[in-house]
Amino acid sequence: MKDKITQKPLYLICLFALILVSCKQSNRPDVSNINVDVKIERFDIDLFAGKGKNVAQTDAVLQKKYNFFYDDYIHKMVGTPEYSNPEIINTLYNDTAYSDLMKEVQSVYPNLKLQEEGLTETFKYIKYYYPNIKVPRFISFVSGFSYPTPIGEGYLGIGLDTFLGKDSKFYRGIVESVPLYLSRRFTPDNIVPRVAETFAHEELFTEPDGNRTLLSKMIFQGKILYFLDEVLPESVADSTKIGYTSNQLGWVQNFEPDIWAYFLENNTLYETDYQKIQVYLSDGPFTPGLGENRESAPKLGVWTGWQIVKKYMKEHPDVSLQQLMTNNDAQKILNESKYKPKKK
Repeated sequence: MKDKITQKPLYLICLFALILVSCKQSNRPDVSNINVDVKIERFDIDLFAGKGKNVAQTDAVLQKKYNFFYDDYIHKMVGTPEYSNPEIINTLYNDTAYSDLMKEVQSVYPNLKLQEEGLTETFKYIKYYYPNIKVPRFISFVSGFSYPTPIGEGYLGIGLDTFLGKDSKFYRGIVESVPLYLSRRFTPDNIVPRVAETFAHEELFTEPDGNRTLLSKMIFQGKILYFLDEVLPESVADSTKIGYTSNQLGWVQNFEPDIWAYFLENNTLYETDYQKIQVYLSDGPFTPGLGENRESAPKLGVWTGWQIVKKYMKEHPDVSLQQLMTNNDAQKILNESKYKPKKK
């Protein structure tokens, strides 16, 4: 469900006039004075640089520099506690697949300046709304396509091998474990949104245990996406935030009234059986039973929750982002949103 298929004339006018700023005045807060300057530490390069050198010395240097991340990487991401650090490192160095993958990573990411700029902007906004949060260490690594954005003690990792570009030759070889509907999002422009999403879920907003109904889960996920609307660079497309193709985004926009009617007619909003509601919340190539020729988008509950929250905030301009995120009354948000999508 993550590129717009229709554009308003005003946008086209702006585009053809080569105006480089947004056509509408941004109402975002001024964050220029907030002290955040993200640098991504290249563990992937530091580890690979030790190939052919003294393994024990490499282990000691990496242990000192990367501390908690290094322990997690060695014993959870690429190895297990049954083996020593040097044994695990040696296994990597002797694996030709690891060397081939590292060469590809270094080719795609000779530097991470664009990602650092995007994360700097994002975390300035996050600090604006939540001044007391601690910006984590950002550490890039390669683990064999297993961990896109793990979070641990004081760090947030970025698995560069899961952001090589949707046409990477490596993804064609792992379709059994990573289907194409997932790997098509393994692109450089997904790094900043996925990092922000992980930070939001893991560090800022824990889903209440009482969220049992589809509606409560829809609104919670919708709030997370609305939060991303407010903190990500404005250049990040809605399709990228939610993980849709342009066709999927066009599908949900076109069938929004029908999707909402489907939820109402099938009494789905208050269903609590997770086996029944997960189909509207979980990722996939499409939503089974909806649309023709498997053209429907996945995560219809998540997308609809996002639209409800946006409508609610439009109806309540006095409600702050912080107030929204602490409001766990999904029914109240739905009622006060006056959400009733109509056919266009």
